[in-house]
Amino acid sequence: MSRPDPYTDEPRGWDRPERPVALPWPEQELEAGQWSRRPPAGPELYAEPRTRPYADPHLADPYDERDRTVRPDDRDRFDDRDRRDHFDDRDRFDDRDRYDDRDAPPRFDDRDVPPRFDDDAGFPTAQLAPIGAEILPDDDPITEPEPPVGRRPKGRRRASVDRPATQQVGTGRAGRNLPAAIGVGLALGALIVVPLAVYPPAFLPVIAAAVAIGIWEMARAVRRSGAHPPLVPLLAGGVLTVGLAWFAGPDALSLGLLVTVLGTMIWRLGDGPSGFQRDLTAATLIAVYVPFLAGFAALLAAAPDDGRLRILATLIAVVLSDTGGYAAGVSFGRHPMAPSISPKKSWEGFAGSVTAAALGSALLLWLMFDLAPWWGAVFGVAVSCAAVLGDLAESMIKRDLGIKDMSNLLPGHGGLMDRLDSILFAVPTAYLLLVIFVPVAG
Repeated sequence: MSRPDPYTDEPRGWDRPERPVALPWPEQELEAGQWSRRPPAGPELYAEPRTRPYADPHLADPYDERDRTVRPDDRDRFDDRDRRDHFDDRDRFDDRDRYDDRDAPPRFDDRDVPPRFDDDAGFPTAQLAPIGAEILPDDDPITEPEPPVGRRPKGRRRASVDRPATQQVGTGRAGRNLPAAIGVGLALGALIVVPLAVYPPAFLPVIAAAVAIGIWEMARAVRRSGAHPPLVPLLAGGVLTVGLAWFAGPDALSLGLLVTVLGTMIWRLGDGPSGFQRDLTAATLIAVYVPFLAGFAALLAAAPDDGRLRILATLIAVVLSDTGGYAAGVSFGRHPMAPSISPKKSWEGFAGSVTAAALGSALLLWLMFDLAPWWGAVFGVAVSCAAVLGDLAESMIKRDLGIKDMSNLLPGHGGLMDRLDSILFAVPTAYLLLVIFVPVAG
């Protein structure tokens, strides 16, 4: 005996009793008017495609044309007139009614209180609020932020009527810390005067150290333009140039410059051809600007009998020029001398530089070398003009590189090259004039 059918209670196979099966077509005796598209009450084997064999016969057929009025067509279901009755944009989505803030009181002032947001501010959740916004509950009124308790961290604070802005101490119209600048200037002066007064050959290491620091600052500054001059041959060649000038005179100074440039060129060959011309040009500029011009200071100091006086007269004339120009520029400066290069330099300051250097040099050279005062004044004017030109030349270099100071080595002054700029142009001028006015003994 076979197992019963799981879908019916009747057995399967040959044990199933025979019963008449409904034909899929109507009886021949049915009339044409009795045709119906309703599904038969009993099970059917072949149903019409548009009929549902298991549909409830007591419900209306959704596909029967006679019951078409039960379910409206697309034109009836999506009629714009009915849609306006249920989805009227003017009633439910009127921006003027929903977002009208003319009657709403102001919640905060951007100038006084940082913006804080709650549910009424247009942000339904905290995730939609901007980063850093303070989320308040509905019943928490907006209040002023309380000042932090404890020591205020380092940094700028907001100035107000009760708490004015902090003023920088010791800065003047020149834009630098005047007490620090005076202290560093006195220390540099002592570093120059003491070796010259005690043991003049000890001044040579001072010049060599200044040249090495100046080369380092220049090489570091020109890297901003993409040039990479080799530092090692420049340092070695600069110290060699100063030493040759001290011991062998002007011809050895030119030889030292030639050796420095050639050594830099050979050293740079090891880095390949990329940027060779650019790096060699920057190295040549540094070699001429720093060690070659500083070698004239070695020539002045190495002069027999009165070398210390020559270098002192030159340095004092430069200091007088800088001091007179600073005082006159701060007090009377109105007309810019070179606004595109150095906006703080004025023609009044230049007049003060020339006057102070001329008067001081006239007195110094008369006392030191028994030279006529007018020759001393000429010496002072020439040295002052050279010092101003040297200052402008370095300002142009810094302006082209986009930097303010060569470094931060000296407080109140910037880098060492910011102090050597005027001296480097002044010492060759002083050397030539003193050779003419005061011939070298021996």
